[in-house]
Amino acid sequence: MEGIFSNAERAEVLTQALPYIQRYNGKIVVVKYGGNAMIDEQLKEQVMEDIVLLWLIGVKIVLVHGGGPEISDLMSRLGKKAEFVDGLRVTDKETVDIVQMVLAGKVNKTLVNLLEMKGGKAMGISGMDGRLIESKMRDERLGYVGDITKVNIKPVIDLLEKNYIPVISTLGCDAEGNTYNINGDTAAAYIAGALGAERLIMMTDIAGILRDKDDPSTLISEITIDEASSLYKEGVISGGMIPKVNCCIEAIHEGVKNVTIMDGRVSHSILMELLTDEGAGTMVTGGKNE
Repeated sequence: MEGIFSNAERAEVLTQALPYIQRYNGKIVVVKYGGNAMIDEQLKEQVMEDIVLLWLIGVKIVLVHGGGPEISDLMSRLGKKAEFVDGLRVTDKETVDIVQMVLAGKVNKTLVNLLEMKGGKAMGISGMDGRLIESKMRDERLGYVGDITKVNIKPVIDLLEKNYIPVISTLGCDAEGNTYNINGDTAAAYIAGALGAERLIMMTDIAGILRDKDDPSTLISEITIDEASSLYKEGVISGGMIPKVNCCIEAIHEGVKNVTIMDGRVSHSILMELLTDEGAGTMVTGGKNE
């Protein structure tokens, strides 16, 4: 790559990024890093490099992560069969222990370690630390799958004020000491809302909202909440995209300025979104007044 760009071209790229660096300096950006976007180890390292770069130019980054594939992998290695009710994973006591081990342990600390190796200053916490995510059981048939009842955001603010990158695993807790598995997208929406974040970026394994799900060239680059409602009715937003867009809308109702769904498997997609004109993925906004 060394010979492709001259020094003058590199300098030009940096000056073009300057307005965006100024815009996001000191602002909070929450990044939801999804389970399926985390599978490629080389790409994972690159995403962590991008996050450290943003942190170094003064963006207050909060990383919220999932870990579904790792949970499924450990369950199968332990001989535990996954059960689903209405498409949702049944989480009994043994399963929630596995979820806690994988999310708060392996995945969280791996990401913290990578960020530190790339020159960042990171601190890993779970939704149980400082009672960050208070929860209740959603449905007895699902077991320890939780709905968020309250977000106590102070631990995250404390870490940001000390110039750490908070890395958050999405576990919840209640007053009786139970642990709950919380949907990562929902947790990211609530955390971003509680922080009054400038942006929520949801890095997934899909390009964004496509008008034709089989044609990547039909990517919709920006929609409002009202337009999202029409796309539901038309069937453009369907299947697994429905809960993702619902989380975008939830985040905006909670006070986030705008939310982007993007493909975390594309190299440097987060830098393209924040530091260039073009952006990446689909941006969801509150409407004309945004």
